[in-house]
Amino acid sequence: MSGNRWAFLAVACAALVLSLSTWFSATAVMPELVARWSLGPSEAAWLTNGVQAGFVIGALASSVLGLPDRLHPNRLMAGAAALAGASTLILLLEPGPAAAIAARLVTGIALAGVYPPAIRLMATWFLRGRGLALGCLIGALTLGSALPHLVRGVGEVLDWRLVIAAAGLFSLTAAPIFGLALRDGPHPFGRAGRVDLRQTLSILRNRPVMAANLGYFGHMWELYAMWGWFLAWARAASEAGLGLGNLSLLTFAVLAAGAPGCVLGGLLSDRIGRCRTTALALGVSGCCALAIGLAWSGPAWLLVGLALLWGLAVVADSAQFSAAVTELSPPHLVGSALAFQMGVGFALTIFTIWALPLLAGIIGWRWVFLALVPGPFLGAWSMLALRRMPEAAGMAHGMR
Repeated sequence: MSGNRWAFLAVACAALVLSLSTWFSATAVMPELVARWSLGPSEAAWLTNGVQAGFVIGALASSVLGLPDRLHPNRLMAGAAALAGASTLILLLEPGPAAAIAARLVTGIALAGVYPPAIRLMATWFLRGRGLALGCLIGALTLGSALPHLVRGVGEVLDWRLVIAAAGLFSLTAAPIFGLALRDGPHPFGRAGRVDLRQTLSILRNRPVMAANLGYFGHMWELYAMWGWFLAWARAASEAGLGLGNLSLLTFAVLAAGAPGCVLGGLLSDRIGRCRTTALALGVSGCCALAIGLAWSGPAWLLVGLALLWGLAVVADSAQFSAAVTELSPPHLVGSALAFQMGVGFALTIFTIWALPLLAGIIGWRWVFLALVPGPFLGAWSMLALRRMPEAAGMAHGMR
């Protein structure tokens, strides 16, 4: 059985890489879409934010309705991956800004049926090593999110449609993998009964869960705004005189650095505890957000090195907030608690993704990431506060 769980984890990670490639597919070709569709700054931001908003709608609706705890997760994920692929391919029709944003909204709703259920499903396979397992899953999400930048960077002369088509087809390929190759593990959480709003309210009253959630919210304040706007920030730095080469490949490398970061975070979390690991990653990430503007003037190796460290640290803790929720929540509410955590967390990303380019128009791109600094430090404070709670002994087999 222990061998089976690693095989299931590998399959789940592969399917997540494929399906999550839809997330930043439009962002990776944003310059072409801005020029071709005559997009303003707000419309361009909403091509990224539409996915975030859709994810929030889908995740919060799933939490309220208890869908992750009432439906078979593999079937839910299969249908959601197919919908994410189809809604991404709609962009190939060039339907205009409003319809394109609506399609991205649907993509986000669909991805809310992939990501939280995947976390819940794989947690049923791992009691020990759960931090590492979920770290691998979030590493797969990170690679999937970065993948369009790789496609773009390798084929800079290729038509933008190929990036969109690749992402959509990848997600359609993931659907049967989710549906046919995955199932619950030997440690199921149990299924919720009928919809009961009091169960959702109980999540809000659970002090340890909400402390973990606050840590996650601080993490999310920073993460997707950095992921979403690093390409634009690097382009501005390059135009200011710092030669950075292929910016799409650089952006891919920075985002993809988070994949080994997630695995490292999982290993640390199972050995020194969820709270210490998340506080460490948040501290490093927050310091990178503080310092990255200082490297704007070069040398290039310093900026690239700092950006890669930031890319590694900014998502290294992400899975451990989810792991904490699976250990602190009542078993029959784990799926709903995860969906709630992610729904509110992604709602915060809508504001930061929207605000950063507006702030850049006022102060310039160089110092814009300073706006992200409060999030990780607030999150670190909350996780250290959680570590002092007696319920924290239930995490990481007592490692807190």
